[in-house]
Order: sequence, then structure tokens, then C-alpha cells
Amino acid sequence: MTLGLLGGVRVVDFTQALSGPYATLMLADLGADVIKIESPHRGDDARHWGPPMIGGDAAYFMSVNRNKRSMALDLKDRDDHATVLEVIASADVVIENWRPGTADRLGLGAETLRALNPRLIFCSISGFGRDMGSRSGYDQILQGTAGVMPMTGLEGQPTKWGVPIGDIASGMFAAAAVSGALLERARTGVGRTVDIAMQDSLVSMLTHHAARYLSTGVVEPSVNNGHKSICPYGMFETGDGYLNMCVGNDSQFQRMCEALQRPDLATDERFTTNPLRLAHKTELLAELDVTFRATTAETVIKVLDKVGVPAGAVLDIGQVLDDPSTAARDMVMAFDRDDVQGARVVNTPWKFDGAAPSVRMAPPHLGEHNDEVLAEIRGTGKGTQ
Repeated sequence: MTLGLLGGVRVVDFTQALSGPYATLMLADLGADVIKIESPHRGDDARHWGPPMIGGDAAYFMSVNRNKRSMALDLKDRDDHATVLEVIASADVVIENWRPGTADRLGLGAETLRALNPRLIFCSISGFGRDMGSRSGYDQILQGTAGVMPMTGLEGQPTKWGVPIGDIASGMFAAAAVSGALLERARTGVGRTVDIAMQDSLVSMLTHHAARYLSTGVVEPSVNNGHKSICPYGMFETGDGYLNMCVGNDSQFQRMCEALQRPDLATDERFTTNPLRLAHKTELLAELDVTFRATTAETVIKVLDKVGVPAGAVLDIGQVLDDPSTAARDMVMAFDRDDVQGARVVNTPWKFDGAAPSVRMAPPHLGEHNDEVLAEIRGTGKGTQ
């Protein structure tokens, strides 16, 4: 089923790599007509970030560029620049993730375009923000500058997240902001200039960690796979592997003790409340370590599930993507293109009235839709896919 929530909305997409393409992917999966403007000389850099390749493009590119159309235009060429302005004149949204200042140098800045079309929503995604100079930002850099890496992994060994969370978070925030601006424009008739920084996106995600520092002034060490405010909570080793368990309140703790056949822990004065469990965390975790190592992860998960204590397996990416429940939730989608059959990528997570997003169009070849888009805007005017 095709989701048409943003049907009739045209997005001109100047983005490449991941943060911007992830934002426009979300809009495209919601039904927007996303026109991806790429350099005719190379296209989006991510097309070349392989192996592995899917057909003629890198898997990296194919993962986030479905449901989009591609135009190959040289923004430094006078005629192509004029064509870009024609396309923008038909658009509702422009999104770019160039280094700050680049859009203005190309004559495609927010002020210029919105002066021509006050209804236009212009969204910039950058490492540190439009007003913070021309410094560029990649996910690896931002995970360090936003305080994420020292919170991840072992104390004293700053570690980046396994997924490029700075790119993905800023893309999600951008898509949400654009959707909100579209809703406002429906009431006011006026667009907005949206400024999304990867740094801000990650700082926003610090949430309760930030609140702890802002209220105490203390920079606390990493708790690795545990939790600063709740105990027991985290990853635990069993006799045959790892599991995660989250005991969020005293009632759950009592039920955990019952399920694990450790009633002595439930009545131990050191562990009767969460503050006490945090104060005696080392002792409690040592007791649980003995219990867990004497059994299997599957056994523990089953008994905890029966009493309503959250627990789950620690799976690798292959186990997750091959799990029947992942397929049942339509989280893996397949598409064909003239150079590949049955390519698979992950889906965006929404379900609307039970329907998940679908592949309306395979990720485009570079410049595949030049003629098609120009025929629309020069012939019948603004249209939809």
C-alpha cells in the first residue's frame, strides 16, 4: 500500500551521504515527490561508498534513496542553474546539507529562495548550525563533540555508537520539522527557514543524562551497559550468552527475585528499594551474576517474561533481519531495478491503519528523471509522481 500522507508535496533535495538523504527518505516514504539534485560528474558520494554494491550503486546509497527521482544538474553551469530554479519554483520544500555558506554562494540560499517564494520551506542540515561558521561535520566528529562517545563503552575508552546516530537523528528531526512547517503553512500560507544541526540533535538526545549534569554539575563516568538511575538494569552474562534485563520499580524487583528463585534478594535490606539497590549495586550485581551464569539466556528470558519483567536477547544484525517477526512487521522491503532483482533494505517504522511504507520507485540512477521532471514543470506545471 502506498502511503500518501504527503501526496502533492514536492521536495527539492540537494543532500548527499546520510543525514539529508535520511530526512528526505522519511518524507518520500510518506508520499512526497522528492527530486534529488545531483552533480552530473559523480552524483551523491554515497553511490560510491562500497563494496558491497547493489547493482551499479553502493548498498549505502540504496538503503536511503528509494521513492526519489534523480536529476543530474551542474549548479555551476548557467543553464543548469536556471533549470534548478525552475524546479524549485514548482516545489514546496528545499532541503540541503552543504557546508554552511555554500547555498548562498551558489545563489540558492534560504533568503534568496524564500524572497522569490514566501511559501517555500527551506531546511538546512549541518554539523554545527547555519550561524556557527563553515565548519563541516561528519557523524564520527559529532559523536565526539556532542558528548556521546565518553558515555558509550567502557570507562576511559570513548566509543562511537554502532549506528551513525548523529546523521540519523538530525535526519529525523529535519523531517519532523519540515512536516510541522507544512502543517503551519496550510494555515498561514507562509513557509519557514529550518536550521538543523547534528550537534544540537545529539545534545537534545542527552535528555536525562543532561538533566543529571545540569542539576549536579558532576560529569559521571560511563556505566557501559548499565544505568545510572535504575538497578538492576542492563546487560548480563548467562551460561550461554548475554541478555538484557530492565527492572524499573520495586514490584518488578520482587517478581524478578521470585522468577529467579532468589527470594533472599527480595528480603535483603540492602536491596528493598531502588535507591538502596543503587547504593549497593556492586553487591547486587555480583549475586545476579552467580544466578545468571548457572543458567541460559533463553531460560531467564522465559521466566522473567511470565512475571512481566522486561528482558530480551542480545542479537546480532543478521539474527534481527532474519527473524520472522521483523518480516511480519514489514521492516524488510524488496525492490527490483534494471540492474538488480530482489534487492532488500530496511523500511521506515511507521504503520498507518496497519499499512507500512512501500517501494513506489527503486533508488534512481544518476539523472534518471531529468526529462520526466522537466516535462512536468514545463508542460502541465506542478504535478505529482
